[in-house]
Amino acid sequence: MAKKGMITREKKRQKLVLKYSNKREFLKKTLKSAEFLEEKVQISRQLQKLPRDSSSTRLHNRCLITGRPKGYFRDFGLSRHCIREMAQEGLLPGITKSSW
Repeated sequence: MAKKGMITREKKRQKLVLKYSNKREFLKKTLKSAEFLEEKVQISRQLQKLPRDSSSTRLHNRCLITGRPKGYFRDFGLSRHCIREMAQEGLLPGITKSSW
């Protein structure tokens, strides 16, 4: 189980990304369309003033059950450990343990 603080920090980041996504997108578009250097510098400073955690690149996928950040499967939203346990119990339809 991941630390509860890490899980809450990740949830906080998700909220910030949603909150500032429109503003960030607008500033990036205006930065690309800007012609003068002074204008570009001013827009980039406005981007830098936004919270660091509002950037979508700082998000990290975590397992819904354990909060584990590594070994994450997007199709299920679970880590490899949870997928293995649930598949063996038959909780995931269509998934069986392979044998050859």
